[in-house]
Amino acid sequence: MGKEVSAVSHSSLAGGCILKGEIIADNDVRIDGTIEGNVDCKGKVIIGPTGKVIGNIICVNAEVIGSLTGNMKVHETLTLQSSGKINGDIQTSILIIQPNAIFNGSCTMGGNSNKNEKNNNNEKK
Repeated sequence: MGKEVSAVSHSSLAGGCILKGEIIADNDVRIDGTIEGNVDCKGKVIIGPTGKVIGNIICVNAEVIGSLTGNMKVHETLTLQSSGKINGDIQTSILIIQPNAIFNGSCTMGGNSNKNEKNNNNEKK
């Protein structure tokens, strides 16, 4: 009779909004407003063209079209688009930087960061 529609779940902060505090999300997050605080996401974080984050981000995948002032730990792929700006250190497995993007900081790459953490913990024992 009726069709079942599968909705992809994501959260978003619209342009013109300012959030001061921490975001913890189990799904994807799109930021077109301003966040002053940290973001911990088990999915993909997209900082849209008008998006601005002042804080640290931990996520699985990320795309930066707007700006980030803070550190970023991306477990898989980080894409910095041509209008994107990152001022801070990043840790990721795969880094894609488009021409004209701005990145000021240091970058640590290679392998799955969870595996690297486990290896470091085993070495300390």
